[in-house]
Amino acid sequence: MASEKSDKLNKLIEEIGQLSVLELANLVKALEEKFGVSAAAMVAAPAPAAAQSGAQATQAVEGEQPAAEQTTFNVVLTSAGANKIAVIKTVREINQNLGLKEAKDLVESLPKEVLTGVNKQTAEEAKKKLEEAGATVELK
Repeated sequence: MASEKSDKLNKLIEEIGQLSVLELANLVKALEEKFGVSAAAMVAAPAPAAAQSGAQATQAVEGEQPAAEQTTFNVVLTSAGANKIAVIKTVREINQNLGLKEAKDLVESLPKEVLTGVNKQTAEEAKKKLEEAGATVELK
């Protein structure tokens, strides 16, 4: 029976691996809504300062900050540019939970977050699409 579950999981993992980043983001949202959980809650809390490695403690003592790589990003639209209609369409493509009116309102009340708490690849793709539409975007 354990191998049957393993086969099911392996097939599911294979299917998920073939999804686009946008489809994965929508899958996460759907699972969060279906099961009443938050994927953000699953992220481990940062280790306390007492648990730093020797090298990190040495850097902190010497005044250097260890370089921690950011793993989640917010995509912030700061300017719609000259082609507001293209930006509205792109915002709706990136955040499919927004209707036309919501996307228009978002684009007209800048700066606003288009995506919140997404991984680096999703954030970079969204930024690229928005910039191609003529918008100015920041990743935070």
